Amino acid sequence: MTKLRVALLSGGISSERDVSIKSGNQVYEALDKAKYDVTRYDPATDLGKLVAEASGVDVAFIVLHGPYGEDGTVQGLLDLLHIPYQGSGVLGSALAMDKWTSKRLYREAGLPVPPFQVLTLGEAFDTETLAKMPGYPLVVKPRSGGSSIGTSIVESPRQLPQALDLAFDHGPHVIMEAYLEGIEITGGVLGNDNCQLLPVVEIIPESSYTFFDYEAKYQEGATREICPARISKNLSDGAQSYAAKAHRALCCRGYSRTDMIIHDEMIYVLETNTIPGMTPVSLFPLAARAAGISFSQLLDRLIELAFEDRDRDVRQREIS
Repeated sequence: MTKLRVALLSGGISSERDVSIKSGNQVYEALDKAKYDVTRYDPATDLGKLVAEASGVDVAFIVLHGPYGEDGTVQGLLDLLHIPYQGSGVLGSALAMDKWTSKRLYREAGLPVPPFQVLTLGEAFDTETLAKMPGYPLVVKPRSGGSSIGTSIVESPRQLPQALDLAFDHGPHVIMEAYLEGIEITGGVLGNDNCQLLPVVEIIPESSYTFFDYEAKYQEGATREICPARISKNLSDGAQSYAAKAHRALCCRGYSRTDMIIHDEMIYVLETNTIPGMTPVSLFPLAARAAGISFSQLLDRLIELAFEDRDRDVRQREIS
């Protein structure tokens, strides 16, 4: 059997580089070497090499997080090189990374989101007046990015200026939204046109963490993840439905993971990840395992979906 030549992309230049490398290591170990000839590329140093060797690549597996990896940038390069890849394309990647745009698309799809407003760097505003719409406590986070980097929970006007400074370090726009206390959950979607809805995961950060921040996400033992989530069937079905609606609203492909919170028995959508983490403590592989899909099988399925998307695009170009 001829092996597929896989370009595994991890590392990159975003603030989530370390997580990307850990995920890349996990994916490399799990890819079946009897099926795949895997070459690793770090976009921080190897883009020229990837371009030069593109004709010898059958498929790319992207394990990049944050800007220049999860925002459609590297997806555009792979499109130019005619290399299929797992996950969302340029449009879906860019929409999901932009929290302001994604929130507006959630609303258009009928998905509830916490009250929020957007601030622009250099814009004059009064912090106390500004915070009245969401009300305290509130969440302050960059418009783009992931892994909760640059995100703060603000409980009083005194804390707000420092939180804004931290978020503005990551871009010229900041999202300020109401902090809703409740049960944190996430819903995974696997597929292109015909999607499989994975069991909902319940996320329980240790009491020392005020929310599911960067350390809580990636530090072994910092968070408990329970799958299936300990919620009613109605809430579980609703969360899966919301994850599927978010997947479609943002034009996602291949897979996605949508984070939500249950507050007063109502589900609110927070954000969608188009390249979920693939570390030993990551949520998407956990949900897949609960659905009977091993990590190696999950990688096989994502590669199959990459080719399915490529074949669809080829047919559409032939029709047009």
